[in-house]
Amino acid sequence: MNVYDDAHRLAAAIKNSNEFKDYENAQKLLDSNPSLSAMMKDFQEKAMEMQLKQMSGEEISADMNAQMQQLYGIVMQDPMAAQYMQAELRFSVMMKDVIDIIQEAATPAK
Repeated sequence: MNVYDDAHRLAAAIKNSNEFKDYENAQKLLDSNPSLSAMMKDFQEKAMEMQLKQMSGEEISADMNAQMQQLYGIVMQDPMAAQYMQAELRFSVMMKDVIDIIQEAATPAK
């Protein structure tokens, strides 16, 4: 058994998964609408900024939290953006599960 061959098979399985295909199609649709794509990019940047603050122990202001919830509500009103975010979430969950499985296998038994 060659681990590298298995890694390539896993990569192919990921690319052929419904989660990846749905995410890829949703990304293409989003990219076809420049204004929506820009709005989504802005939302993702703000969400990442908020997440980094939380991870570093900074308190998130009520104002920033309200702004993110308002922006989320605006983004989710667009069916294309909602489809993209749902596809991204499903793909992310699948990838997290795969990573968890690999990490478990790579952890030495005690």
